[in-house]
Amino acid sequence: MVIVDPFELEQAYFYILHNSAEVVPIFVQTLHPMKAKNEKWLQAEHKRSFSSWFKRKIETELARPENTISQQIRWLAHEPKREVLSYSGYGIGGYYYNTSDHDSRSTTQNSGVMVEAESLHMSTAKGKNPIYANILYYGVIEDIWELNYTQFKIPVFRCKWVDNKGGVKVDENGFTLVDLNKEGDPNDQFVFASQAKQVFYVNDPNGGRWSVVLTTKPKLYDRGDVCDNIEETPSFSRGLPESDDIDNEDVAYVREDCEGIYVEEDTTSRKKRQRT
Repeated sequence: MVIVDPFELEQAYFYILHNSAEVVPIFVQTLHPMKAKNEKWLQAEHKRSFSSWFKRKIETELARPENTISQQIRWLAHEPKREVLSYSGYGIGGYYYNTSDHDSRSTTQNSGVMVEAESLHMSTAKGKNPIYANILYYGVIEDIWELNYTQFKIPVFRCKWVDNKGGVKVDENGFTLVDLNKEGDPNDQFVFASQAKQVFYVNDPNGGRWSVVLTTKPKLYDRGDVCDNIEETPSFSRGLPESDDIDNEDVAYVREDCEGIYVEEDTTSRKKRQRT
């Protein structure tokens, strides 16, 4: 159990609200009064003000006897507790993940992640009207947290994402390469553990600062039972090589019929995290 930095916790809270299916129809209401501004400003203002607006909105609705607010929305509006469970290893969706700190002390690599997300960007270098598009992001897991909403817990990864502007490219052979030292927006670090797909980074044989991205199919493991009919989820990425033969000696067993198995509680970071 660790007490996390309030700023990072607020980031995680906003991400959960912004990506929870039940909350989406509610947060859309905040966009209409602000349409006079440009889309980039709208996105920043929405991120700044939505969490507090959401709490007030739900409190107002709950005061009405005929309200239809679900239990999940009620607890989401309360915010998670500052004390979170922190793990160095986590199994979910057929993958087993580690934090980058754990990987630095291991012979295997399990901290690489990829996620597909809708992002706001300019269609051209001189474009003034940003558009939304689905984009692949690559990164490494810095922290694995389980946020406590009293009635339920939500696992998230805090990641160091690679900046897609100058940090990701495709070579002449179709391989995706990333510069892991090219860090993206530090104010946008979180992702649901269930959204991540595992990738591995291999140093480019041509040298330099680039790493080749390798994908792998999820594997289903179970403690003591035989599991048949494993359904493998295809990668979001096109044209990336798969690494089915990667040595995974640290892999733990996980079940398909539960959210995840939590292992290796991080006992090295029990002191309070302080924002610098």
